[in-house]
Amino acid sequence: MLGPHSVNVYVSKAQRGSKSVKMGRSSKDKRDIYYRLAKEEGWRARSAFKLLQLDEEFGLFKGVKRAVDLCAAPGSWSQVLSRKLRGKEEKSEEVKIVAVDLQAMAPLPGVTQIQGDITKISTALEIIRHFEGQPADLVVCDGAPDVTGLHDVDEYIQAQLLLAALNITTHVLKPGGTFVAKIFRGKDVTLLYSQLKIFFSSVTCAKPRSSRNSSIEAFVMCQNYSPPVGYVPNMSNPLLDHSYDVDFNQLEGPNRIIVPFLACGDLSAFDSDQTYPLQLDASKEYKYTPPTQPPIRPPYQQACQLRKNNLLAKEDSPSLPLDEALSNMDISTSQEES
Repeated sequence: MLGPHSVNVYVSKAQRGSKSVKMGRSSKDKRDIYYRLAKEEGWRARSAFKLLQLDEEFGLFKGVKRAVDLCAAPGSWSQVLSRKLRGKEEKSEEVKIVAVDLQAMAPLPGVTQIQGDITKISTALEIIRHFEGQPADLVVCDGAPDVTGLHDVDEYIQAQLLLAALNITTHVLKPGGTFVAKIFRGKDVTLLYSQLKIFFSSVTCAKPRSSRNSSIEAFVMCQNYSPPVGYVPNMSNPLLDHSYDVDFNQLEGPNRIIVPFLACGDLSAFDSDQTYPLQLDASKEYKYTPPTQPPIRPPYQQACQLRKNNLLAKEDSPSLPLDEALSNMDISTSQEES
């Protein structure tokens, strides 16, 4: 039985714990203005502002009735497409949006989800089926690999992902359509631009204001889809040939394709690399806002469960085998429920 002093100690520890959690949350909010704004405005991720700012600069959504979001999870770009394209309720039935990803994604109004691989022809056929045989007006892709920190490796994997997105786009995009995708600007980026210029008459590299200046990330705006005469989309062969000339980037004149680089958004927009106070508006008190949509099945879910049940290995104590730790966790969880 706990005495009064024990209760006081227990309460004080609980208070300190809740305070530390609150401080951790607020410090994370203070570090990134777009992260905080995304939660306040109901976006699933801060990346929603990147597509919004690209639309402000290029008018991406004008006349779009059928749109595809590749590598869509957790769904912030699909959210933008849903809100921008569906708009008025009387016109919402005319708009069709398809989101594709290997991972499951929480539902969104007016968005059809396909849990599939963008390198498979079956996925392209499924997209066309949802559009009732009609091609898409717009294809967007915000997909990126898990960054390793090795820039050459990251750039190469991202380039392969972009080319895979371009490959499936050639199957589903209508002539004159638009393709938007994330790109890592590295030393071999010109080779990617040359591939895109084969299929689009206009290719621009854009950097939204919400994309951190410290990041090599940018977005290629590929407009007016016009594939070469006689080109037949094919998933069997990659678009990028691994035996390309290593001196490609040293070419000059008409042999070298220079894609214009454009910064989107004016100087009045928030700077994604700057730290802002929690209370932006003096008339409104800061209030913590939880994420709009937490991950359905994050890769760290098992670690969180182990930590919750105090089953993580410690230096001073012998570590339990994983199976035994999980069985103990199940027992303790059932006891709590009873």
